[in-house]
Amino acid sequence: MTSPDGIPANSGRAPVADGVRFAFGTLTVLPVRVTRWDRPAARTGMLCAPAAGLVVGLGAAALGGLLLLAGAAPLLAAVASVAVPAVLTRGLHLDGLADTADGLGSGKPADDALRIMKQSDIGPFGVITLLLVLLAQVAAVAELYGESWARGAVAVVLAGVTARLALTLACRTGVPPARPDGLGAAVAGAVPVRAAAVTGLSVTAACAVAGTGFGTVGAAHHALAVLAGLGAAQALLHHCVRRFGGVTGDVFGGLAETAATVALVALTLG
Repeated sequence: MTSPDGIPANSGRAPVADGVRFAFGTLTVLPVRVTRWDRPAARTGMLCAPAAGLVVGLGAAALGGLLLLAGAAPLLAAVASVAVPAVLTRGLHLDGLADTADGLGSGKPADDALRIMKQSDIGPFGVITLLLVLLAQVAAVAELYGESWARGAVAVVLAGVTARLALTLACRTGVPPARPDGLGAAVAGAVPVRAAAVTGLSVTAACAVAGTGFGTVGAAHHALAVLAGLGAAQALLHHCVRRFGGVTGDVFGGLAETAATVALVALTLG
């Protein structure tokens, strides 16, 4: 997640176009210039976050599909699909996950834990968490690609959308920032609860529709996978707010990776 420097603050309502630029400019490395860096733009941008996840997921599905078409094994295609979101975010969500794991694993008071999270190195908790999460993602996607390209492709798209939807919900009113600066402070509490809920329901319904290609049970399965991912992210969010006093950019990265991983695993079950 990048923080555009030198962008003047604006006031008033942010057009959807500004929100889309905010979402893609902060949540991906795509060449999108953020033109507004204020609360209205943050609100609209985080409501548009699932759209950024959709693009990331489609890229992951496309690369995995091309490899399968070329004769690659499901495992190799899965590795490629998991690599795409990391590349399109410069690994910042994974870095946030590792830093959050180090902060939580330190067992230190909030201020000390936040200092640990800001350090450039990765500690043992972060390394172990990254390893297990990436293994889980690759294993789940490989299993789904093994069933069919369509199942794997829909899964990685769903995971990308669910990851960013978790950020939309984490930016709802009432969730405080842990620091007075950074992306966490810019977006924390920016999204009204009702708007976050409507977005969550709409995206979940869209994922259920995507699952109808696998039958009525498939629709329910995909909706439940989204809810499982969001539930896990919400549990982590609650714990981080209690431990750190609020959210940070690193916590957002941890939430995104947690939601994506749990959603993928849920799709392999049942």
